[in-house]
Amino acid sequence: MICPYCSKDNDKVIDSRSAEAGRVIRRRRECVACERRFTTYERVEQTTRLMVIKKDGSRVPFSRENIARGVAAACGKRAIAEDAKARIVDQVEDEVSREFDREVPSSEIGRRVMGKLREIDEVAYIRFASEYEQFKTLSDFIHEIQEMAGRPKNDTTQQRLF
Repeated sequence: MICPYCSKDNDKVIDSRSAEAGRVIRRRRECVACERRFTTYERVEQTTRLMVIKKDGSRVPFSRENIARGVAAACGKRAIAEDAKARIVDQVEDEVSREFDREVPSSEIGRRVMGKLREIDEVAYIRFASEYEQFKTLSDFIHEIQEMAGRPKNDTTQQRLF
């Protein structure tokens, strides 16, 4: 590894550990020449890009930034921690990457994001659902809120069955 400070190619690894749920290896390094320390991250380069099939039938590359923007817009000024939003994006990305080989419908991504938002904040869920489901009238909102009120909340202390 080339030192970012002195540009010498002579370093030693001081510490290695996994990061981002084991998908990344974080290495702490020290340059033997200048004795300064720096951190590197090793990720597996994805050779096959996951494509998203949009509602109009077009295909675009999967982008976690698009999910993050949608989650941020839904959460708005709600008191939701940034790490909770990032966790939603990570979980959705992990799930679709594992379950779909090359293409995933945008509806599947939206459904998963809605489920995760519902668990952390009902208002953010309604905001996202209104865009995702394209609510046209106030009765659409009322119907979704009544349906949501009738569903049992997920108990985070209880183990999931499926």
